[in-house]
Amino acid sequence: MKELEEILKTKANLSLPKKTVLNISYSSIWMKDAIASVLKPFDISVEQFNVLRILRGQKGNPTNLQDIQDRMISKMSNTTRLVDKLISKGYVERFICEENRRKVEIFITKEGLKLLTKIDPIIETTEIQITDNLNNTELETLNYLLTKIRD
Repeated sequence: MKELEEILKTKANLSLPKKTVLNISYSSIWMKDAIASVLKPFDISVEQFNVLRILRGQKGNPTNLQDIQDRMISKMSNTTRLVDKLISKGYVERFICEENRRKVEIFITKEGLKLLTKIDPIIETTEIQITDNLNNTELETLNYLLTKIRD
């Protein structure tokens, strides 16, 4: 198990708060890269995958860009661009509401649902591999502590 200082190639004596923030940041990027690498063969980004999961969670009901944005893990994502890319790939459809022309409704397509059916088991396996060094008690503690940091 490599220590953070070894990974960062630093001899600096990091304060515990700094080491904690750097370690969480590094681990987050490491995990995102692991997920991105298994999504690459499907020509889909982590953010696009997140949009598809949000739309699947609507269970056939429409949603709008603001609702998707509110539920995104990365709040910096350009939701309009992500949805446009998913539309061009045939995974999402966008319709103008007949009653309110300013309202745009977004749905996942059958192709989008099929793609998620293929990707889900691969993502699940990757998540298990990422967390494999921790037992259930450690995972529960880690989740508790990460939630506590955000409070």
